[in-house]
Amino acid sequence: MITVTFPDGAKRQFESGVSGTEIAKSISPSLLKRTVAMALDGDLADLSDKITRDAKIEFVSRDDPRALELIRHDAAHVLAEAVQELYPGTQVTIGPVIENGFYYDFARNQPFTPEDFPAIEKKMREVIARDKAFSKREVSREEAKAFFRDKGENFKVELVDAIAPGEPIKFYDQGGWIDLCRGPHMTSTGKVGDAFRLMKVAGAYWRGDPKNPMLTRIYGTAFAKREDLDAYLKQMEEAERRDHRRLGREMDLFHFQEEGPGVVFWHAKGWTLFQQLIAYMRRRLAGDYQEVNAPQILDKSLWETSGHWDWYREHMYVTKTEDERVFAIKPMNCPGHIQIFKHGLKSYRDLPLRLAEFGAVSRYEPSGALHGLLRVRAFTQDDAHVFCTEEQLAEECLKINELIVSVYKDFGFAECVVKLSTRPTKRVGTDAMWDHAEDVMRRVLEEIEANSGGRIKTSINPGEGAFYGPKFEYVLRDAIGRDWQCGTTQVDFALPERFGMFYIDQDGQKKTPVMVHRAICGSMERFSGILIEHHAGHFPLWLAPVQLMVATITSEADIYANEVLEAARAKGLRAQADLRNEKITYKVREHSLAKIPVLLVVGKKEATERAVSIRRLGSSETRTMPLDTALAALLEEARPPDLRRGEALRDAA
Repeated sequence: MITVTFPDGAKRQFESGVSGTEIAKSISPSLLKRTVAMALDGDLADLSDKITRDAKIEFVSRDDPRALELIRHDAAHVLAEAVQELYPGTQVTIGPVIENGFYYDFARNQPFTPEDFPAIEKKMREVIARDKAFSKREVSREEAKAFFRDKGENFKVELVDAIAPGEPIKFYDQGGWIDLCRGPHMTSTGKVGDAFRLMKVAGAYWRGDPKNPMLTRIYGTAFAKREDLDAYLKQMEEAERRDHRRLGREMDLFHFQEEGPGVVFWHAKGWTLFQQLIAYMRRRLAGDYQEVNAPQILDKSLWETSGHWDWYREHMYVTKTEDERVFAIKPMNCPGHIQIFKHGLKSYRDLPLRLAEFGAVSRYEPSGALHGLLRVRAFTQDDAHVFCTEEQLAEECLKINELIVSVYKDFGFAECVVKLSTRPTKRVGTDAMWDHAEDVMRRVLEEIEANSGGRIKTSINPGEGAFYGPKFEYVLRDAIGRDWQCGTTQVDFALPERFGMFYIDQDGQKKTPVMVHRAICGSMERFSGILIEHHAGHFPLWLAPVQLMVATITSEADIYANEVLEAARAKGLRAQADLRNEKITYKVREHSLAKIPVLLVVGKKEATERAVSIRRLGSSETRTMPLDTALAALLEEARPPDLRRGEALRDAA
């Protein structure tokens, strides 16, 4: 007999081998009817699975948030069946659940296009309406390979070969259509429902290798309810309108081209925006951090010592010189900052030592993963490393948290989630090191949540830490509800030992410092893209690349317009002038598309009165005021929030 414990703490005994289906049925037919899966000791499982041990059981309904992943997983299988029914000879490969949906990769002589979606979605609805049960069986490696080989599914044969020895090989049958899958699934195809949509197609190399065949990837999404799907589609429409690549063209900020895949060609306006970010971050670090600059290229030996050569080699750009030395362009700044720390003897009085760098780093990303500013191969990290004693660690993590949250607030992000990522399977360092680091981080996480007044939510990400230590991940929510992981705080006991770092403690003995890796924006390029989309290009005045445009109504105002331009620039405002012989309505439309926050419109009347008519982006109203008054107000509005806050504190003192 086995003992099954229910969510309310009640316990019942059953014969070993009882299925979740049988347990649900024994409780009530209505429970069985609304249940699509179960969770055993917290892990999702097929409802038909046999239970052979004592376990905690939860019955998962279709409306349970945990069922969303199953809905999407099942939808991927339904998509594959529909495609093979419509297009015989198409080979299926893999179809995982991803964030906000799922995809399935297909091998077909003629790639799919969005024009195929209506027919595929119609067939998917037919498959769902059949409401065929998902049934699972384990098969031998030889049986699985023979099955797919006979069907001409060569990619599936390769997938079977890739399954580790001893790992079960599972077939899922949905009314005669069979797929290789780890599972779990819901009870039948009908549970997928009608709240799904195919979204887009893309090319994808088999197993991500450019040497392999190109497949067609069909992306889709699915939800438990139609209203959830409608809300998501509306969010996607808004995301498309805010797409930083489109806004980058309209605002003349940057571009990409094939001769430099994954690297940004910043235009003057975009570079101004980028430098405003850097300047702001420099001000926020002043007084606490020492800004340094480590070399771009370092000998292979440093990367071997750090462990990056073993753990990160495939993402590094490597070169060999004529004297046979191997160098790597840095993918991160850690080893360089360690060398700066080690140059000269350090005392406990020097700690904590905080080294910051706006370091240009390069990481190889597959071409299919590149995505505008959000995924590049060369970028700038607002990176820092704090070297401290174990006693100082918790306080340093809290200080970093206060800085990160404050920065996000200044950029207009009100919501933030802090996630603690714990030890991964592949890692360096002893278990004792990890135990101590995670204990400190958990206590800090509790304090962060307690001190936030409910503004910051926290969670645990088991197994998602860096290979050298646990970390905090800071996740922002943008204006349309999307989440972005940006900042990190990573505790590292391993690298200081690997590099033989030490400081002289107050007892005269050598001690190994703790190293904390810290980034706030992360990739400054990626953060720029996030900001563009968050603000839809309509930046607050302090961030806008061009803060105001002086536009003339008539050429008779050209001389005065230039005077206005010079006066604005003299006050430090980023201003330009448009003296073209075009209608003012044309100019307004053009500069609105370029997201210029403020237009100062001047004509003969304004020149005579030494005034300006102010027109704001997104508004059709104008307001006329004296030039000096207008510029003084705009200058105050354009003051960055950190400077405004500093002045307020000085005034209060």
